[in-house]
Amino acid sequence: MKIADRRSFVRFTAGALGALAMAGAAPWAQAADEAPNAMMTRVSNEVLELIKGDAALQGGDINRIMSVVDSKVMPYVNFTRMTASATGPAWRKATPEQRQRLQSEFKTLLVHTYAGALRQVKNQSVEVLPLRGAPTDKEVVVRTLIRGQGDPVQVDYRMEKTPGQGAGWKIYDLNVVGVWLVDNYRPQFAQQINAGGVDALIRSLSERNQSNAASGKT
Repeated sequence: MKIADRRSFVRFTAGALGALAMAGAAPWAQAADEAPNAMMTRVSNEVLELIKGDAALQGGDINRIMSVVDSKVMPYVNFTRMTASATGPAWRKATPEQRQRLQSEFKTLLVHTYAGALRQVKNQSVEVLPLRGAPTDKEVVVRTLIRGQGDPVQVDYRMEKTPGQGAGWKIYDLNVVGVWLVDNYRPQFAQQINAGGVDALIRSLSERNQSNAASGKT
């Protein structure tokens, strides 16, 4: 795989909070009964077929991508934990309104950043590697290899078992070829917070999103 193609492939993989977390509208009862690696096997295959058959997704249609993220991705992602981890200690002092705005702006940033990479999806397949640890663990790392042309790309998912209503496994971080998403954004967020607090971070994210939208960045 050429360097440029590999970068695009990696961008796709990380996109939309790990686009491979996108699944069909499976009932929560099914998700709750599945082992985390079995869940990732199922949803990985479903999302690849979804993208391959949806011209709007492949074309980077932001509205279509956002709709899919809301309906198919978010039920399988603990995005509150993901945003809190990226924000760091300032999250604990943030008001409910600030937390909601941070989550909304962060999600929009990720969608805009990786939308164009969906065009790279062609003949990829996903291999979910054997699970490390016990199935009874509350947190696990599910390791996968995305195979296409050239060398496979490793993508790991940190997942937690959620209790109560909507019980099942949820993703709260992902690692693409050695880079964890939360670790990648934490220093950027910290810089803005140190300069002007949580509101400064929100403004920065909002401005970046507005710029992306105005330029039609995909």
